[in-house]
Amino acid sequence: MPDTTPPGSGEHSALLRFSSALFYAISSFLITVVNKTVLTSYRFPSYMFLGVGQMVTTVVVIYAAKKSKTVQFQDFDKSIFIKIFPLPLLYVGNQLTGLASTQKLSLPMFTVLRKFTILMTMILEVYILRKTFPRSLVFSVVTIVVGAMIAASSDLAFDVRAYTFILLNDVFTASGSVYTKQKLGVEGLGKYGVLFYNALLLVIPTVLFSALTGDLQMAVKFEGWFNGTFVFCFLLSCIMGFVLMYSIVLCSYYNSALTTSVVGAIKNVAVAYIGIFLGGDYLFSWTNFIGLSICMSGGLAYSFITFTTKSSQVKAEAKESGTVITLDPTGRGATIF
Repeated sequence: MPDTTPPGSGEHSALLRFSSALFYAISSFLITVVNKTVLTSYRFPSYMFLGVGQMVTTVVVIYAAKKSKTVQFQDFDKSIFIKIFPLPLLYVGNQLTGLASTQKLSLPMFTVLRKFTILMTMILEVYILRKTFPRSLVFSVVTIVVGAMIAASSDLAFDVRAYTFILLNDVFTASGSVYTKQKLGVEGLGKYGVLFYNALLLVIPTVLFSALTGDLQMAVKFEGWFNGTFVFCFLLSCIMGFVLMYSIVLCSYYNSALTTSVVGAIKNVAVAYIGIFLGGDYLFSWTNFIGLSICMSGGLAYSFITFTTKSSQVKAEAKESGTVITLDPTGRGATIF
């Protein structure tokens, strides 16, 4: 049977919800290590070509699985463009604004402004997916954002262009997460269809953009292609790219777009903690450390509430508490109680 079960059509077990979130966190951490090895240790100059390799791997693996009847989803036809829209556009916007925002923005401010993705995801889930959230979840999300702001408060360099791009990047990221959750319930797509067609429709435009920017030429001329260890790391990155995309979709399927965003934030803070004790490039400050700790406490609180409370109980709590976020009856806005 095709994988077309609408998200939220049934209540998933706590084990499935937690394990999918843990799978995403581990995948996200591992691909960070592998990509850093390829791009930094081996000085591979073409990050966009690496992205193309990850997309191609996704297409090949899922197509092979479809041909072997391991997975099933709709064959390609003109209706696919309508069904998958606007995911490819959101992905491209996410990539472009993400690259532009990192040029003039310090790492601390980049980190804090990226945390607004979580708040935006919550708001978009209300408008697009018609979800409601109990006060406890909203407070935990606000704690994450406040903690990130405190952590970066010692670095307040302001750059209008960089700030604009990073906030646009937050919008694209949040929108992509929410629409991915929505598309998982579209007839004929499911988890694998969303992964396959999103990657397929992006490969050619990304290759063309890579060629126009000179990224592709740098990749072709790279001397490391004759180094067996580098080739292994490059292929491992391509495979991990597929694993990461699959883990994101899986986490969104069994949980919510908001939970996926929060898990990513917790992972980033955990990496920062590791950098404090094991890395040699972290400049310790109490302000930053306290902010990170507040951010982590908010993430852990969110995780505890999400994975120890059944979805039916969360919905009941939201209603009993006056529904934390509700749509304005006129459709013009949302109200937070």
